[in-house]
Amino acid sequence: MTGKLAGKVVLITGASAGIGRASAMALAQEGARLVLTARRQERLEELAAAIQSLGSEATWVAGDATQEETALRCVAAAKQSFGRLDILINNVGVGNYKKLVETSAAEYDEMMDSNFRSTFLFTRQAVPEMIAQKSGTILMISSMAGKYGFAGEAVYCATKFAQVGFAQALDKELRPHGIRVGVICPGGTKTEFALGKGRTEAGVASSGMLEPEDVASAVLLACTQSPKARIIEVQMRTMDEALT
Repeated sequence: MTGKLAGKVVLITGASAGIGRASAMALAQEGARLVLTARRQERLEELAAAIQSLGSEATWVAGDATQEETALRCVAAAKQSFGRLDILINNVGVGNYKKLVETSAAEYDEMMDSNFRSTFLFTRQAVPEMIAQKSGTILMISSMAGKYGFAGEAVYCATKFAQVGFAQALDKELRPHGIRVGVICPGGTKTEFALGKGRTEAGVASSGMLEPEDVASAVLLACTQSPKARIIEVQMRTMDEALT
């Protein structure tokens, strides 16, 4: 532990698995204190214990990230437990890989709520705290599907493009308050999320996709910039990607 984030308080959504969990561990190893949220309480408890074993601190809030009440509880937990909130990582999301004509309105709502509504809700509640502090970092975990359209993923792409546009606008809106806003756009990553509702475990496991820790390293980089610098966007692809 080098302590690059010593004293910093980080809120991570979707922290119970995948990129969220890997990011929590990477930031904790640099001294960050964590507020963890996801729906699966038992996994949050296990992660908090793992963070504490590293010598850092963690608290958790079990809840649905698409509900404003969860965002309110998480920001309140950061203030109550640690007195501040320095970094927000909007990581929660869901994948559903289907052709447009096979996608229902309910599936559209699920993806938009999980991938973008949650981003809006948590950012909306975190920003006033950061404005008051005159500092902060907000990261959106988007996707390469937020940069390029892919056949069979039209609605998913729409939600991820929304995160990228949201981040770009907030970079301009919040920078005068000392708040840095950025977006991480990984390609396919070996997580439960990658399975979504259209892939198999065997297919994901045998793929050359990124590992969650690969993405977590980019998250750590974005969170440890000097006060004079900001990372606006990171695009990540596997080395196994085809050349054509």
